[in-house]
Amino acid sequence: MNQDCNMSSSELVIKEFENRVFNESYERIYRCMSMIEDKDLWKSPNTSIPAIGNLVLHICGNARQWILSGIGNREDNRDRNMEFMHHPKIKKSELVFLLENLKVNLKQTLSELSSDAIEKKYTIQGFEVNGFSAMVHVIEHFSYHTGQITFLTKWLTNKNTEYYGGLNLDQTNNLN
Repeated sequence: MNQDCNMSSSELVIKEFENRVFNESYERIYRCMSMIEDKDLWKSPNTSIPAIGNLVLHICGNARQWILSGIGNREDNRDRNMEFMHHPKIKKSELVFLLENLKVNLKQTLSELSSDAIEKKYTIQGFEVNGFSAMVHVIEHFSYHTGQITFLTKWLTNKNTEYYGGLNLDQTNNLN
């Protein structure tokens, strides 16, 4: 029997958040960062496209604001403008530390959420949302910017990220 059948809807939402953010986006971001040099973190094709380092700072700031502060009731100390400034002294190891620290805090916050917190109304970054929509926002935000990080990595290295290396993605679905 599928173990998901015994989970509440709030547990399913949290499980999906962890899968999409930690198992997909984080792993892809780490793969991209392993493919580039520290000096490449702050390169971009033009001034309207944020560099990989900026995108990592940005997704961390967004997740802190929407999850830790927004639905987790922690202090909101986000400086969004700082996320898009050029920070050539910040190294990959520091961004990995920031991501890992965020993961620990997100997991703790999500584990402390009541089922009511998923349905409760919040005002986050000026938007009226419920806990479910805040979590979906962060999933989508991570995914969107992970795609940008992937593009920039391919642009910088001229290499495939091999996210699905070894998998046959040409399979068809059985409609039984």
